[in-house]
Amino acid sequence: MRHLKKTAKLGRTGTHRNAMLANLVTSLIKHKRVTTTLAKAKAARPVAEKLVTLGKQGTLHARRLASARLKEPEAVKILFAEIAPAQKDRKGGYTRIIHMMNQRRGDSARMAILEWVEGTSTASGETAPSETPAAPAPAAV
Repeated sequence: MRHLKKTAKLGRTGTHRNAMLANLVTSLIKHKRVTTTLAKAKAARPVAEKLVTLGKQGTLHARRLASARLKEPEAVKILFAEIAPAQKDRKGGYTRIIHMMNQRRGDSARMAILEWVEGTSTASGETAPSETPAAPAPAAV
């Protein structure tokens, strides 16, 4: 029975799964958005959110815990300098999973986009658009 065992195995050993999720979250931190399978996105979401919580603490101990998980110093710097301060007012739910309508051609796996919710800049350097659309400008007569 699998009672109270909520970790998705993803067809990998424990060390392979942890390394894959760390690489996926590192890519999410660097590129602000990642396209992956739905199962991997659902497995990576808790890892990313726990790392943002460490970034919001901002202590040396939290930085060392994050660097032990991420393995790339550049990703840790981005996490603590950009992503965590942008999420300082949120109490959780830092990531969003968007289901894509298309499936992967090779094995028909369901695809999804994993991205930060708000406050972080996109890959092009602009701020992410807000959920509410801006009011239209009045027409010139």
